[in-house]
Amino acid sequence: MPDRWGNDGSYAGGTLGPFLGPATHAAAVTPSDSVDLANFSRAIYVGGAGNLVVVMLSGEQVTFTGVQAGTILPIRVTRVRATSTTATAIVALD
Repeated sequence: MPDRWGNDGSYAGGTLGPFLGPATHAAAVTPSDSVDLANFSRAIYVGGAGNLVVVMLSGEQVTFTGVQAGTILPIRVTRVRATSTTATAIVALD
């Protein structure tokens, strides 16, 4: 089966933009109130249930309450905040 995703994340049927394709990198996240992620995410994986406080690419701070273990949130974030984040085993996908 051919790969429908181009190197830039475009879809074979038309351009969807460079960030709509599947993730190509992953990095463990250490929540911090002062340090941004090395790269903004395409999604966040939560391995251990809890609350997740993030700063979105737009600059808004959002709290996701009661995120279940094994959840992938399709969100672009610049930071996972330490304060009030109780979720564990967090991975940024980009």
